[in-house]
Amino acid sequence: MIKIRIAAVCNTDKEVLRGYKPDFNGIMGHEFVGEVIKSGRPELVGRRVVGELNAGCGHCLYCRTGRRGHCDSRRVIGLAGKDGCFAEYMTLETGLLHEVPDTLRDEEAVFTEPLAAALEIPTQVHLKPSDSVAVIGDGRLAFMIAQVIALTGADLTVIGRHEEKLKQFSGFAHVTTDLPDTYEVVIDATGSPTGILTAQKVVRHKGTIVLKSTYAGDTKVNMSDFVVNEVTITGSRCGPFAPALNLLSKHYVQFPPIQLYDLTDYGQAFQSKAFKAGFSFTDKNCRT
Repeated sequence: MIKIRIAAVCNTDKEVLRGYKPDFNGIMGHEFVGEVIKSGRPELVGRRVVGELNAGCGHCLYCRTGRRGHCDSRRVIGLAGKDGCFAEYMTLETGLLHEVPDTLRDEEAVFTEPLAAALEIPTQVHLKPSDSVAVIGDGRLAFMIAQVIALTGADLTVIGRHEEKLKQFSGFAHVTTDLPDTYEVVIDATGSPTGILTAQKVVRHKGTIVLKSTYAGDTKVNMSDFVVNEVTITGSRCGPFAPALNLLSKHYVQFPPIQLYDLTDYGQAFQSKAFKAGFSFTDKNCRT
C-alpha cells in the first residue's frame, strides 16, 4: 500500500477523457511519488517510491520472455484494469516499485515515468553520434526525449509549431517551425494524428521513424510509401525506471517546475498550460 505524495497529469490522461480508452472505468493517473505504508518487504515501509505501469500475469509468453509490458492480460495503473494514483492511496505490486534516492525531491522524482518512456527510444534504436535526428513536437514529451537524445551527441533538430515553446530547446538542439531537411531518425512526439504524416515527409529513405504519440481517433496513412522507401517504423511506449532515476539524481536532465493543485481542483490541473501539472497530497496550499 502506497500513500501518494505527488501525482502528475500525463497527456495520455487527457486523451482518455477525449476517448482514447472508450471503455475506461476507474481512477486515473500513473505518474506518482509515494510512501510505502504496507509491504511484504519490511525494509520498504516508510521509503519513497515511484512505480511502473504494467502488471503482468507472470505466466504468458510475453512475461516469460521479458516482455511483461505486453502481457496478454496485463493491468495498467490508471488506464486498464487497475486504479491509478489520483487518490490518497493506491496499491501496486512490490516488484514494480523503485526507491527514490534521498537526494531527489518529490517534485523532481515525479518525472521518472515519462523520462523512462523517453529512455526507451535508445534501447530500441541504435543512435550513433553521427546520426541526424529530428524530434517532431514541442511539448513536454518532446522536451524530455530531446534531452535524452542530446546526451548521445547526435545532431538534433526539434520541429515544432510554437516559437515560444521552441525556445526551451535552443540550448541543446536546432529548432525550426519549417521542414527544411531530411533525417535518419525521426521521432514523433506530437501527441497528434498529424505527427506520423510529418515524420513521413522528413525521414530519409531507409531511415527510421519512432512513434511516441498516443491519441484518440485514427490516421489515414499511405503505407506504400514506407514500403517503397524501406522506412522502419518502431512503436515506443514505457521504458526503464532505474536509468531515469539515475539521470534525474545526477541532474543530467532538468525540467521546469511542476505546477501542483489540490485534487479537488482537478479541472484546473487538466487545463493547466504549465510544463507539467499535478496534485499534491502533502500540502493543502499547494498551487505554485
